[in-house]
Amino acid sequence: MNKNPIIQIKGVKKVYNQGKANEVRAVDDITFDIYEGETFGLVGESGSGKSTTGKLLMKLEEITDGQIIFLGDNIQNKKNRKDLLAFRKNIQMIFQDPYASLNPRLTVKEIIGGPLEVHQLVKNKKERDDRVYELLDLVGLNRSFANRYPREFSGGQCQRIGIARAIALEPKCIIADEAISALDVSIQAQIVNLLRSLKKKENLTYLFIAHDLSMVKYISDRIGVMNRGKLLELATADDIYHYPLHQYTESLLSAIPEPDPISEKTRTRIGYDETKITYDENDPAVGLYEIVPGHFVYCHQQEIAMYQEKHETLKAKQETAVFS
Repeated sequence: MNKNPIIQIKGVKKVYNQGKANEVRAVDDITFDIYEGETFGLVGESGSGKSTTGKLLMKLEEITDGQIIFLGDNIQNKKNRKDLLAFRKNIQMIFQDPYASLNPRLTVKEIIGGPLEVHQLVKNKKERDDRVYELLDLVGLNRSFANRYPREFSGGQCQRIGIARAIALEPKCIIADEAISALDVSIQAQIVNLLRSLKKKENLTYLFIAHDLSMVKYISDRIGVMNRGKLLELATADDIYHYPLHQYTESLLSAIPEPDPISEKTRTRIGYDETKITYDENDPAVGLYEIVPGHFVYCHQQEIAMYQEKHETLKAKQETAVFS
């Protein structure tokens, strides 16, 4: 992983019905970078703002405030068709519903080959078909599938078709928005392993949006934890799992089911009462602070020492458990 940010998100907000009684802050002043070649996991419960963040990055929705820098350019400046085409060639999306994201009236060949024709990356139908066959091979599907329709496939196969479409343009970055949540567990593992394999082969960068924390740990280099539009904690995957600092992160981790029925019955789930953790949003001392190198927590400046002490305690416990 290179330390060159491919995406920079700076103070981004997305507010629906702004100024009205039913105002919703879907994304509330979040800031983070995604580095070239990494998989950045974004987790949180439903309604936390994860998917909205992905849509803002894709420019499927416009931001209310802040900046999104992609490959050095502010995406808000990309408004005409030519600029948007160039932008979307380099950033693609894999959607949550493998059936709804594929046009049922088009064949697999047309679905995957369509972007190649729109971006004029192929000169004729033969060249398009050859590229489609290559992509089907890459995602583990038979070439004979090219002339069939989405309704003829399982959910896992449809998701593979969606992945083939996403990588067809050789993008720099792919946003996987709950790309495995609609699939059976065994198929989820296949899709995640496919994504990991393609990352190495195609030199991809991922934003992996999900609520399944066990799967996010498996695929991600770093993880951001969101709740109610705020980014509450950001660290490496190992740090998030071994040294969770924010109470919301602890709550999410404690909810991960265990395969052992005995320990599953006895394990303690940690509740999260957000009313006990409230800040004055106009207080300049409230923000995302680096507690230890690379590990950030949304808190008040006065709480930094408390979180640093908590990290040391958790680290000591982890080391004691390893050597005992």
